[in-house]
Amino acid sequence: MAEIKSHEFEGFLQSAARNYRLFVIYGPDRGLVSERAAQIAGKTGVDLNDPFSLIKLDVGDLHNDAGRLLDEVNAIGLFGGEKLVWIRGAANEKGLVDSLQIIADNPPDASFVIVEAGDLKKGSGLRKVAETSRAVATIPCYSDDIRALNGLIDTELANENLRITPAARQILLELLGGDRIASRNEVRKLALYCRGQGTIEEDHVVDIIGDASAVSADDAVDAILKGDSEAFLNSMQKIASSKTPMFLVLQGCLRQFQLLDMMRTEMDEKRVPPAQVMQTLGRHLHFRRKPIVEQALKSWTAPAIAREMNRLQAAILQTRQRASLEDTIATQTLLATTLQSARKG
Repeated sequence: MAEIKSHEFEGFLQSAARNYRLFVIYGPDRGLVSERAAQIAGKTGVDLNDPFSLIKLDVGDLHNDAGRLLDEVNAIGLFGGEKLVWIRGAANEKGLVDSLQIIADNPPDASFVIVEAGDLKKGSGLRKVAETSRAVATIPCYSDDIRALNGLIDTELANENLRITPAARQILLELLGGDRIASRNEVRKLALYCRGQGTIEEDHVVDIIGDASAVSADDAVDAILKGDSEAFLNSMQKIASSKTPMFLVLQGCLRQFQLLDMMRTEMDEKRVPPAQVMQTLGRHLHFRRKPIVEQALKSWTAPAIAREMNRLQAAILQTRQRASLEDTIATQTLLATTLQSARKG
């Protein structure tokens, strides 16, 4: 078993990554999964611009052809040399799990395999294959903590020779997290806006990343949790007219579901009622929001919360990759979540 913890990744990338042929990169932070997969791909030495050397597959490509991964790994390149098979969107598809087991038992000499997966539960098929094989490097990717976010901010601002005041940093930290690529893009946007100014102040963060229209965003998230589609659409209209980035509403909703996930886990493990969990994990919530969150805890099961977090993570990543469709992606995703809440309520 070779599990690379978050704090070990940079050292692994520089010194040990080339010793492995198989990589399974998974976790709830899809942006971080994607970023680390790209870093690993860059270390393989394979020409990523050569379509004969790099084979990119969506996991759906394997559904109707369970043996395709084995075929691609064992095929000899048209011009020789090493090749990389890069699979995205994996979960616990049987064809993929079975194929990876075969490859792990007899690792290839001239091919690399990178598997990007979502939030895999402990004991799931794909994790079981990866974690029990010495031939596979498993790299979990969880949402950045404060230390990681501070490192990200420092790195990106140093590239522009910028400093940031403590107050501005605190505001920025509150607006980041949940998805590494999204967070990095927001910091880069801020750095570009402040290029040449020396120091980033509070008003710079508010101007470029937005004040998040906290009240409006909370109104939208509350409407989502209540399953009130009319109130949700009204809130989104106000947010759009205020020029607040829709990304911030998506991120606010994700954070709310991450809190629900923590609370629901506490409820299920300790067999306590929602009201008791609200007194501990929910004590920081505004008093007007507490009944809404408590009702959501009663309605949403742990598996349903996990599925919704995955959808929100995917939507956040899509808004960063296709910025021109940010409003559409955010609204459609959040409306779907609202309708799910309505059904559960």
